[in-house]
Amino acid sequence: MTSTDSVQKAPAKDPWDLPDVSGLVVGVLGGTGDQGRGLAYRLARAGQKVIIGSRAAERAEAAADELGLGVEGAENAECARRSDIVIVAVPWEGHGKTLESLREDLVGKLVVDCVNPLGFDKKGAYALKPEEGSAAEQAAALLPDSRVTAAFHHLSAVLLQDEAIDEIDTDVMVLGEERADTEIVQALAGRIPGMRGVFAGRLRNAHQVESLVANLISVNRRYKAHAGLRVTDV
Repeated sequence: MTSTDSVQKAPAKDPWDLPDVSGLVVGVLGGTGDQGRGLAYRLARAGQKVIIGSRAAERAEAAADELGLGVEGAENAECARRSDIVIVAVPWEGHGKTLESLREDLVGKLVVDCVNPLGFDKKGAYALKPEEGSAAEQAAALLPDSRVTAAFHHLSAVLLQDEAIDEIDTDVMVLGEERADTEIVQALAGRIPGMRGVFAGRLRNAHQVESLVANLISVNRRYKAHAGLRVTDV
């Protein structure tokens, strides 16, 4: 027996052994919109420190006051600087310009892009294909000194904001280049009762995750629902 034969391999890491993120400050850019506001509410309700960001500090502060739960409001740049994790929930039309303007404020930050590039016509919603491949890949190109991930695409803003609902029954697809970063985002999703973060690949696979929202919109319209997503057998 050689010396290498006698060396035991370390046990494989449990993919559900996720870090404690309860002490991290979460900023939500676009936190005055329905999706951002809903995420801010759910995370704050779970005990996370949350700062809502907006182009106008007054709008952010007003939205934060309405939410309560210790949520603060600030202009986007201040929100980015004060946060450990920054969720990007701005409209697709302003996505690129917003991130470009915040490049310096987001240096070193863990950025979670949840923007869905969609178009709408008389036939309904349809996916758009950004030049970079996806909104998340656009964010990564614009923020070379940030740690960009993608998550929280398939959540119903109606359910997120409904105070009568205690649990959000859905999985969150999480994508990114570094496993340590995606695990932080998975853990953050798991802070919300009923929600689970599931690793779903690298950012090059973000387009189809973002695009699936167009299908969910069609589901919701046909069945008068607020459809989410569950991944089976994991």
